[in-house]
Amino acid sequence: MLALQAVTPDDLARAVPEVSPAEARKIVAAVHRGEPVAASSAVRRIAARATVAAGHVPELAVVAQTASAIDPFVKYLLAAPDGARFEAVRIPLEHAGRVTVCVSSQVGCALACAFCATGRLGLSRNLAAWEIVEQVRVVRAGMTSGRIHGLVFQGMGEPLANLDAVIQAIRVFSEPCALGIDARAITVCTAGLPSGIRRLAAEAPHVRLGISIASAIAAHRRAVMPITERHDLDTVIAAAADHARATGLAPMWAVTLLDGVNDADADARALAARALAFLAATGIRPRISLLDYNPIGPGDRFVRSPRMAAFRAVLSDAGLASHRRYSGGSDVAAACGQLAGTGAV
Repeated sequence: MLALQAVTPDDLARAVPEVSPAEARKIVAAVHRGEPVAASSAVRRIAARATVAAGHVPELAVVAQTASAIDPFVKYLLAAPDGARFEAVRIPLEHAGRVTVCVSSQVGCALACAFCATGRLGLSRNLAAWEIVEQVRVVRAGMTSGRIHGLVFQGMGEPLANLDAVIQAIRVFSEPCALGIDARAITVCTAGLPSGIRRLAAEAPHVRLGISIASAIAAHRRAVMPITERHDLDTVIAAAADHARATGLAPMWAVTLLDGVNDADADARALAARALAFLAATGIRPRISLLDYNPIGPGDRFVRSPRMAAFRAVLSDAGLASHRRYSGGSDVAAACGQLAGTGAV
């Protein structure tokens, strides 16, 4: 059956011939308002009945909803009908009443980035488009005020390894009749799948791209991101350049600083050289986002770098601005790199 929260009006009209395009818009809007599909002055009885026969609105169970005690982040541990568990995070923005939702795209992850708790799990399965959309609907339902302003695919999983479902979810997120989130406020973050980056540019050209760089020094990146063996940084950056040319959007380059691993001046200089070369090739300056490391549990071999200021100074000396991203909710394992489908620590 169709998962009605994961279709656009065009999808519904194609799948259910009894439904006209105008009726499809009304039905999709009703679904996202939490209303039953029923006949009305704008929807014929035959269209409503055909939709109900063809589709349903499956739900995720909220296993736990945990608010951080140190900042306004909230983590949701969710369970699918088959028992699979994954997490989403409600992230407050600077403007009062606006939030971003960090969504998961897979149960676990196959890429095994060493500084990520999800990477320890291995991959169980991809999430369906409705399971991605439903994360945002769950977060929205738990809000007493404000609105969801944006989304980041930076939860559990590699989004570009589940791109069919991710792109379908993006279509629903940005559909005015559905969730009505500006596509330019959606960011898809990847460890670096070049073909997926190019497909994202072609099929979701208004959505922003984020890339986990780790280090612009090949050996340092390879030590913490095994995907480098299959897709080296040259190949990933080339795909990001194609994305930038096609969309006109600056990519975000994210670096989680790890003490003694990728935080030396040499790493900063290599990152600066990459960014300046990218600017020269595309006319677009990447947005450099630096993150403090968040611990990921027993056996953790990394330590937060004390060199954030020194690293940023090297970038600044090269003429490059950088942003130190605040990653909140660490007390409930909701911060970047900590999601593992287990609820609060």
